[in-house]
Amino acid sequence: MAALIKAASDASFPAEIVLVVSNRAQAGGLALAREAGIKVAVVEHARGGEPEAFERALHAILQGDGIDLVCLAGFMRLLAPSFVEQWGGRMLNIHPALLPAFRGLHTHERALAAGVKIHGATVHFVVPEMDAGPIVAQAAVPVLEGDTPETLAQRILLVEHRIYPLALRLLAEGRIRILDGRCHITGLGSSALLVPDAT
Repeated sequence: MAALIKAASDASFPAEIVLVVSNRAQAGGLALAREAGIKVAVVEHARGGEPEAFERALHAILQGDGIDLVCLAGFMRLLAPSFVEQWGGRMLNIHPALLPAFRGLHTHERALAAGVKIHGATVHFVVPEMDAGPIVAQAAVPVLEGDTPETLAQRILLVEHRIYPLALRLLAEGRIRILDGRCHITGLGSSALLVPDAT
């Protein structure tokens, strides 16, 4: 989220961050957003309540503020299919792995356990199935001898901060078309999505 706010502070960036929403009142991102002068909102989950009440409340806030695009950042909750469908093609997520590998949680631990030599991050559109939407951008980093989940996560975070603003820029500029479940990006050279390795 911090990387998106920083990118959007540039007058040439094609999107404006106007609202940050969390399901936790104490989330650190809310304080960061307030410091940047961005409106914040909290939608807490009602325990024992109707399962989709949270999504309805969230949708109402987004509509009320005239939101066009949604970027999930550190939002560790699956959204109801009805909500995802309402925001289809307008909601991005970032995942700390090279999808379709290592969907779900604990990606760095699983990558190290599998012995992979490269790992990375993916920005993708959100669909009802977890971490399965069309891929917008990816970046890879090498897995080094002696890596721990923490050291690997630190290097991957560096490339996440590059590819998420890039993906949002492409979407806001209307340069992404989804055809047959794949993203087609116009006006993009073959090397434009290559990110220098974060060793």
